[in-house]
Amino acid sequence: MTEVLEARKKQVLVKGRDEFALECEKASVAGSVSQRACVFCGSRVVLYPIADALHLIHGPIGCAAYTWELRGSLSSGPELHRLSFSTDLRETDVIYGGERKLYAALSELIAAYRPRAAFVYCTCIIGLIGDDVDAVCRRSESEWGIQVIPVHSEGFKGTKKDGYKAACEALFALTGKDSAAPVPKFGINILGEFNLAGETWIIKDYYRRMGVDVVSCITGDGRVDEIGGAHRARLNVVQCSGSMTFLAKMMKERYGIPFIRVSYFGIEDLSRALYDVAEFFGDESLIENTKNLVRQEVSALLPKLTGFRKDLEGKKAAVYVGGSFKAFSMVKALRHLGMETVVAGSQTGSPEDYEYLKEITNEGTIILDDTNPLELSGFILEKGADLLIGGVKERPIAYKMGIGFCDHNHERKEALAGFEGMLNFAREVHSSVTSPVWKYAPARNRAGGRG
Repeated sequence: MTEVLEARKKQVLVKGRDEFALECEKASVAGSVSQRACVFCGSRVVLYPIADALHLIHGPIGCAAYTWELRGSLSSGPELHRLSFSTDLRETDVIYGGERKLYAALSELIAAYRPRAAFVYCTCIIGLIGDDVDAVCRRSESEWGIQVIPVHSEGFKGTKKDGYKAACEALFALTGKDSAAPVPKFGINILGEFNLAGETWIIKDYYRRMGVDVVSCITGDGRVDEIGGAHRARLNVVQCSGSMTFLAKMMKERYGIPFIRVSYFGIEDLSRALYDVAEFFGDESLIENTKNLVRQEVSALLPKLTGFRKDLEGKKAAVYVGGSFKAFSMVKALRHLGMETVVAGSQTGSPEDYEYLKEITNEGTIILDDTNPLELSGFILEKGADLLIGGVKERPIAYKMGIGFCDHNHERKEALAGFEGMLNFAREVHSSVTSPVWKYAPARNRAGGRG
């Protein structure tokens, strides 16, 4: 088996061989070059799809490399979120402080763009020099009459998950603003759906056909005023549990809104997500509408998957994604295509997540928490995988290993959620795995020309 750093031995498990509980929710091992991103990145990916808000990064210009412009989140209206602003702190700002620069930037940008709210992202350097960002935000808020919210995402030792928590605290500050509007009978909030390639619109259409009102989507195609009225919903539906459970728990405590966890990827999980909402409300017409919707969509989809399955039967896949809920759905979706998942892991999984991953995978599957490129490439070669499903940081690993790749992260430009997303997923997996180019890959030839 591929060598693993001593400090990470309990974060790698082989189903059927290892009996210990997988360790997770811990800081990355120094020097292991983790696939995780930083705290600021975690907050940014959650908040940036709010399209009518100003997003200002308080820190060095290098941090502004994390912009949503390179991501697949779409807006049906304003696109202020695609403009990534930075205070561009330099050496003198580090020495004398960046508060005046931050105040000037906020004043200039709010005057120019008239946003509905503003987010100020504190990066690592702010935690070191001690700028009083909260005070600057309060001053700007009183002068401009909009919420100016500090997002405390500084910290060298934190993880992307700490950034999620910072984003949820900022989102919670937006809620509870509209109490006059009527409460929808079957009103829900969708939490953790980011409208990559328009997926929010697909999911909203399913709920519309069921008879369910979406009060707000947090944060895909998001609007400040919609989030302000999110407390009027009767149920929170949490897709990306790693990023949004914090917010769901806060809203339950403050507003009494219950929440359920769902996934909109793959046939089983998507169908279950729709049924769970209908069954929560317990309305017979709602349940009947859901049954009809699922029946129509699945009966149209399954025949189209047959051709892909014929070529993919018996192929092996490795799955390494940010949120563990995506790993669950990918394992099930790959089975519909005749493929076995031989490596599975995530960046932010919980102990319960990994126990469930063990339940749905086969004996011998390697289960990982917070892996690094060396480990991941070693396990791919060891298990003879033909496909890697991951994000932008995993793509080079797949190509160096000479295997197919499917992008299932925020960078993608094609919808993979919903029933039509399952068809897109099958098409992408098939075209990548069966490409003739892999027979020329040196890594695959060294591994014996598998496939």
